[in-house]
This record gives sequence, structure tokens and C-alpha cells, in this order.
Amino acid sequence: MPNRLILASTSRYRAELLARLGVAFTAESPGVEERPRPGEMAAALAARLARAKATAVAARHPDAWVLGSDQIALRDGEILGKPGSVARCEAQLLDSSDREVLFLTAACLVGPGQSLEHIDETRVRFRPLGGEEVRRYVEREQPFDCAGGFKCEGLGIALFERIESSDPTALIGLPLIWVAAALRQVGLDPLA
Repeated sequence: MPNRLILASTSRYRAELLARLGVAFTAESPGVEERPRPGEMAAALAARLARAKATAVAARHPDAWVLGSDQIALRDGEILGKPGSVARCEAQLLDSSDREVLFLTAACLVGPGQSLEHIDETRVRFRPLGGEEVRRYVEREQPFDCAGGFKCEGLGIALFERIESSDPTALIGLPLIWVAAALRQVGLDPLA
């Protein structure tokens, strides 16, 4: 069994999360197109992209375990992407005011002859938000590269009424409870 781990991602958030487990890893860009296919449901999209990222890197490193992940944010069935700009971030947050957003965080661990997959669901209920406080929040955290337009691990937590999840790290971008279990299963126990 391989004892090397590669994170198929350039996300600093995912790298920081995986580093919490204390397992040595390297990170590599998967180079995967992330557009949805016509008619593709959000959960299927998240799972497909996590798998595609892991298998793309695994094809270059058949002697390693490769972890891929993807996250989709949904508000009333509409996929919310990464805002990318101040205006889009503010609009996305104001549209989420007093509403619920569902985050689907998929993870896939691929190695020689084996693939483990998981999807975590996190529900975020936004409190009623005003334009000025959203403007101040976006100015302070600049969460333009975050699905939903916030960083729950930072000041973004002040935007919510509640978060419902079985794994709070999934909302940041990688479900560490599942990842730790998957790593144990393939012989890369974080506590070994």
C-alpha cells in the first residue's frame, strides 16, 4: 500500500485543513474543468468534480493516495459560485439574507485499485443582513474565492443564525472527520 498522500487542489483552505491532521502531504493542481454538465444535479456535480480531481492527479502518481474535494453552495436550488468581486460578493450575501444555503462538500480518496467517496451536507441559516454591514464585512474579509461569499472560520460567522452540520470543517472546504476515517482505512492513520 502506498504511504504517500497528495492533495489534488491548489486551495489554501483545503491545504490548511488537511495539515491539521498531521499527515505529510504534497499538493498538486488537478487541472480539471469545473463546469456543470447540462442537467447535472448539484450533488452529482460535487461528487464528479471531487472524483475527477483525485483521478487526474492519481493518473500522474499511481503510487500515491490522492485526495480530491469540491464544494457546491445552493440557495433555493440555484448554484452559488465564488463571487470573484466586491459587487458580486455583496449581492450574493444580501440575496442570502434571512435564507438558508445548503453546502455540499464532496471528497474522494483514490489509490491503487481503491476509491472512497463521501458527500457532507451543511445547512447555513443567514440572519437578516443590512447593506452597510455586508459592505463592511466584504471590505474586511474579502471572501471573493469562497463559495457563498463568506469565511465561516473568520468574521463570516457573525452573518449566521445557525449552522447545521455533522462536520464543521466541511463548510470550510474539506470534511476532516470523513478524511481522517478514510486515511485510517488505507493505512495513513493521523494518530499512528
